[in-house]
Amino acid sequence: MATIRIPEVVPSPAEDCEKLEKACQGWGTDEKAIIRILGRRNASQRKKIGETYQQLYNKSLIDELHSELSGDFKKAVILWTYDPAERDARLANEALKSKRKSIIRLQVIVEIACATSPHHLVAVRKEYCSLFERSLEEDIISNVSPPIQKILVSLVSSYRYDKEVVDSTTANMEAATLHDSIGAKKLDDYELVRILSTRNMF
Repeated sequence: MATIRIPEVVPSPAEDCEKLEKACQGWGTDEKAIIRILGRRNASQRKKIGETYQQLYNKSLIDELHSELSGDFKKAVILWTYDPAERDARLANEALKSKRKSIIRLQVIVEIACATSPHHLVAVRKEYCSLFERSLEEDIISNVSPPIQKILVSLVSSYRYDKEVVDSTTANMEAATLHDSIGAKKLDDYELVRILSTRNMF
C-alpha cells in the first residue's frame, strides 16, 4: 500500500491555498501543482486547506476543482480532497444508485465496512444520513436484493471487534463455518452473516 509522503516542513494552509488558486487560473490547469499539494497532505491537513480556501476566496475548493479538472483525474482528486467519511459515504451512495448494481460495484460497501475501523464506519453512516437524508441501511434494503442485501445490512450496522487479541480456537471454528456456508452457497446463513459482520478482517 502506498504511503503519503508529507514534507518535513508543511506550508501553512493559506500558502497551499494560494498555490492551488494559482494552479487553477489561466488557460490550463497546473495538475502537477495540485498533486504536489493535495497528494502530500493527510486528511486533517486537506480539511484545513478546504476551510481556508473558502475563507480566502469565498468559494468551495471542491467546486473549483470540479470546474477546472476533467475525466478520471478530476474524480480521483475530488474524492481525495473530501473528508474520508464523506468520500466513503458518496462512494457507497454511487454504488447503490447505479443502474448496474453488480457485485463488483457493491464491493466498495464491503470495503468500507470491513477494511476500516469501526469508528470510521460510524462516521460514514452519520455522514450518509446528513448528505442523503436516508440511512445507509435503508438504501441498501431499497436497492439490493437478497441474499446480498442481508449481508450488507449486517456489515454496515454491526460494531466490529477491533482488538488485537485473537482466540485461535474460535477463529478456526468460525473459519470452518465460513468454508462450509460458502461452499454450500448459503450466503444468508445466520452464522456466516454473524461472523462477517462482527469479526475484524485485518
